[in-house]
Amino acid sequence: MNDKIDETNILVKAQFPGEIILINHDAEIKPALELLANEPLIGFDTETKPSFKKGEVYTVSLLQLATPDHALLFRLHTLTEFSLLTKFFEDEKFFKIGVAIRDDIKGLQKIFPFTPKGFVELSDMARAHNLKNFGLKGMTEEVLDLTLSKRAKLSNWESSSLKNDQKLYAATDAWIGREIYIALKHKA
Repeated sequence: MNDKIDETNILVKAQFPGEIILINHDAEIKPALELLANEPLIGFDTETKPSFKKGEVYTVSLLQLATPDHALLFRLHTLTEFSLLTKFFEDEKFFKIGVAIRDDIKGLQKIFPFTPKGFVELSDMARAHNLKNFGLKGMTEEVLDLTLSKRAKLSNWESSSLKNDQKLYAATDAWIGREIYIALKHKA
């Protein structure tokens, strides 16, 4: 029996390379969204405080939007003005790219109503490309030969301040969807 590790099976962990920006106040929404103005492909994801009791349900805590240079983390429970986010989500010129986005959209619509336009479901692209994996972690490994850490997934997204590992996790989850989309488009 050989106990040596096969180094060819060790994948590098994906990590968002740009600036992570927290949006905690309504006045920060407009300048944050302006960072997306010239980027038509936007990674998209949300996080919700996990529930560990039957019947306990929380609203979406964090909205993540990412380009190659910026990851915007909107702390939704601290915001009250959603008109600019509504306008962004109804703008077809921006492709908002993610996995299991139907649930993310439904969760966001409980906070502020909008008609979703320009959303791209990566699992649909995965099926069209005959991939084996339809989740973000599996697609990251299959398409990009990288791996994702999911350690921060079940952390408290509503805590008064987010830890660095939470911020990096959230930024990476949004950004990596965009990277998978681009890689699949190049294979087409």
